[in-house]
Amino acid sequence: MGPALVTPYALTVDAGIKDLRAADHLIQLLAAELDLPEGVFGCTHLVRGDRPRVALSFTLPSEPLLRTARERLAAGEYEVTPGAPDAAGRAVIYPGVSSLMGTLTIADVLTRSAIDRVTVLGGRPGQLAPDTRLVTWDHVRPQWQDGELVLTAMPAAGGTLVPFEVPAPTPCCADH
Repeated sequence: MGPALVTPYALTVDAGIKDLRAADHLIQLLAAELDLPEGVFGCTHLVRGDRPRVALSFTLPSEPLLRTARERLAAGEYEVTPGAPDAAGRAVIYPGVSSLMGTLTIADVLTRSAIDRVTVLGGRPGQLAPDTRLVTWDHVRPQWQDGELVLTAMPAAGGTLVPFEVPAPTPCCADH
């Protein structure tokens, strides 16, 4: 799919959000409110420094859509700046994301979505068999790496894979 984050039609939204789940929810809410078309990328970006937070970016297919989105988001009292905060965003909205439900083969994931590659955490580098099954949990969050949208998966029961990021993680030390 290529490096969508380097397009001139990108903007960053800073709503002062502290966690990924809230950022995911806000990206989806804003995309719906803006009635964004297919082909849009909505990503989260971890911002470090004196005010750690999760910024959002939207990469849009045209300048008129960028201008409209920027005006409407700024009117909503969000801090909106041009471009993406970095080239390593975590994609929440991307072409084909709605088709990544249930259990799919790696070939399905790659042909139905903007994901360029699937890797296995701790696995050997190289191509996965196209018929390898991925249990999506209906929560597929690839990340931009060197201009490619890459999904990191991990081995699961029955020779399947699951996305490394789970939809509802258990907070650290939850049982203490």
